[in-house]
Amino acid sequence: MNRFVQPVPPPVDPYAGDGMLRSWLERHLGPGGHAAAKGRLADLAADVTGPLRAAHADAEAYPPTLVRYDAWGARIDRIDTSAGWQAQRAAAARHAVVALPYLPDARGTWGAAARVVQHALLHLYGPESATFSCPVAMADGAAALLTMPDVDATVRDAWLPRLISTDPATAITSGQWMTESQGGSDLGRSSTIGRPAADGSWRLTGEKWFCSAADAAMAVALARPEGAGRGSRVLAPFLVPRYAVDSPLADGPAPGTPAPGVTVHRLKDKLGTRALPTAEIGLRDAYALPLGDPAVPGLVRAMTLVVVTRVHNAAAAAGGMRRGLAYARAYADVRHVAGGPLASSPLHRATLGTLAVDATGAFALAGHAFALLGRVEVGADPEAAAELRIVAPLAKLATGRLAVSSASEYVESFGGAGYVEDTGVPRLLRDAQVLPIWEGTTNVLALDVLRALAREDAGAPLLSRLAAAVDLARPLSPVLADTLATAAAQLEETITAVTVDPGASAVLAGARGLALRLAYALTTALLVEHAAWGDEQAELAARLWARRWLRHGEIAEDAHHHLELLC
Repeated sequence: MNRFVQPVPPPVDPYAGDGMLRSWLERHLGPGGHAAAKGRLADLAADVTGPLRAAHADAEAYPPTLVRYDAWGARIDRIDTSAGWQAQRAAAARHAVVALPYLPDARGTWGAAARVVQHALLHLYGPESATFSCPVAMADGAAALLTMPDVDATVRDAWLPRLISTDPATAITSGQWMTESQGGSDLGRSSTIGRPAADGSWRLTGEKWFCSAADAAMAVALARPEGAGRGSRVLAPFLVPRYAVDSPLADGPAPGTPAPGVTVHRLKDKLGTRALPTAEIGLRDAYALPLGDPAVPGLVRAMTLVVVTRVHNAAAAAGGMRRGLAYARAYADVRHVAGGPLASSPLHRATLGTLAVDATGAFALAGHAFALLGRVEVGADPEAAAELRIVAPLAKLATGRLAVSSASEYVESFGGAGYVEDTGVPRLLRDAQVLPIWEGTTNVLALDVLRALAREDAGAPLLSRLAAAVDLARPLSPVLADTLATAAAQLEETITAVTVDPGASAVLAGARGLALRLAYALTTALLVEHAAWGDEQAELAARLWARRWLRHGEIAEDAHHHLELLC
């Protein structure tokens, strides 16, 4: 008797097969702008479906290792990574996944919408990058921080070109050393101290508990300047070269020679993101360069980096949801149950269609955050800046939670094979779980949203967008328009209560629920905007998203009947 083996086809091309992605680009870039991006996006998609998929598997199979000593007993703290991880590093540089929004040619072609093109690149690259999308995010955040006008020009000129290089031989990434074991997200308890040195550099001493991309050539670390006082506002960002330097601007020797004063205590044994080197790092008079004037409270400067990494987090969530859906759909097309393809089962089709609605909403929310970021960076648009202040945490917290619930469904959709590690499917769930945690848990971000509403009137731009979307929705669907109008009225009432007494226990206890309702209503508005432009998939997704997340209604029958359009 022959042994049955279930073939699993690869999913469709992630660019050519993603109608929502292509129509989104057509709308935001215009036909000419989209045409200018097509070659770049098609080239990356071809890499993703070929060598990068293999590199992803290699990096997952051979996670990083820490070599503490050389053969003669010298402490070196070298982190070795696989060939697959190095291939992902090279591809990120070659395809300008970090660099694109900083390149003069890209800004000349797309202007503020260069960030929209970058989001498309991340949407293609991230899901099978073995989470190299994490150092990509932190390199982008560090680059954004280095472009700030109060950063010393000599420091910027020495490091920014390397962060945004498209040559794999010279491109570097950045780590992020912020959290400490006693405080975690409570940065006010940070105990790392910075002291100025005679040559204009600084020396940092402290313990950093969760340092992502520990193999990167540099890191941005938060430290408390000596004598600066307590609290988080006075913390300042510093650039810490990972490898030894001879002067503030020298490149230093090749990777492998550790910077004095930097000790890697251990690599983290994490639930997921296993190919990504994450470490506990000790600093003892470690060489550092200030990013801005340390005498001026620097947490606001550091938030430049955090906003960028939060929107990257949303992109990773949305991209992973879309790729997981593509794999589940491809499997359903060939898997036979009860005498027919799994894809013909009304129940399974309803499940996949519901997942498609969530993936579409997550994509629109992440994409909007990138569009706002571009407008802030290129046009210094004050309206975009005001909206981004609240959209960044909303996009991050909502997509992170959606990614976890969706990944659980994707694993389940493969049955027993989804629970077997060497199929690669369990990684979808393991890796998704980091998304609601990194750069602030859901509760931490919900409280950040409360602060934005109470102190900065951050609800005003959202309420304006919702009101405009109600008018756009009326010709599409009166029910959709009424649903959105009701949600907007309820949110406006709640926001008013928040501004009256932001410290009330009822307000604080309800912060998570409020943040999610804001995110769901905003996503509805974004889908309506895209639908009004003329996208049929967005119109269907808007109606089903609003029914599912604003009215808490059932969408299974419509999801079943319209699966092909939703996917």
